[in-house]
Amino acid sequence: MPFSLVCPAHHELVIKKSRFIACVESVAGRDEAQARVAQLKAEHPDAAHVCWALLAGGQSAAHDDGEPGGTAGRPMLEVLRHQNLQGVMASVVRYFGGVKLGAGGLLRAYTDAVAQALLTAEKIPLIKQAQLACSVPYALEGLVRRELELAQAQLLEVAHGSVVTLRFALPDTLAAALMARLSESGRGQLVWLNGDTSD
Repeated sequence: MPFSLVCPAHHELVIKKSRFIACVESVAGRDEAQARVAQLKAEHPDAAHVCWALLAGGQSAAHDDGEPGGTAGRPMLEVLRHQNLQGVMASVVRYFGGVKLGAGGLLRAYTDAVAQALLTAEKIPLIKQAQLACSVPYALEGLVRRELELAQAQLLEVAHGSVVTLRFALPDTLAAALMARLSESGRGQLVWLNGDTSD
C-alpha cells in the first residue's frame, strides 16, 4: 500500500562545509512541485543548487539542477520509491562550502539528507477512494444522508432540482456494501449516476 505524508519533514546536513537542507512533503503533481521549487529558489537566492525528485504516478520526475548527472535527483527519487511513497516531493537546497565532494560524495549527501528527513516523517496510507453519485426524491434525502454518515462517506456535493442529487466519496473497499444498502432502502426510487474512482 502506498503512503503519503501528514506534514512536511526536514533535515539539514553539513558535509565539508556544504549545507544540504532537505524537505520531503506531499504534493499533488508536477505543477505544484515546480511551483515549490520556484519558491525555494526565491527563499534561497544564494544557494548553489535546488535539486528535487517527485513521485506522483505518471508525473514522477528527478532534477539535478546543475549537479553532475545522476548524483542528486535520481538518488532522491530512489529513496522515495524505497519508502513506498506516492504524491510526495523531496527537495534539497545546497549551499556550496568550497570543497568538491565528487560524484560518490554528492550521491551519498543527497540520499542521506532525504532519508534522514523521512525518519521523522509521519506517514499515512493512501486509500483508493470511490466517488459515487445518486439521485433520489426529496422524501428519501434524509435516509441517504443518514446512510452516508453511518458509512463515514464524505459528502462532496448536493444539488436540489426536480430530484436531489448527491455526490460522495468513501474508501473503495466499502463502496459495494453501501451501494447495496442504499439501493435496497431506496425502494427502487434511487438512481445511480456515473461515478468514478480516484486515488
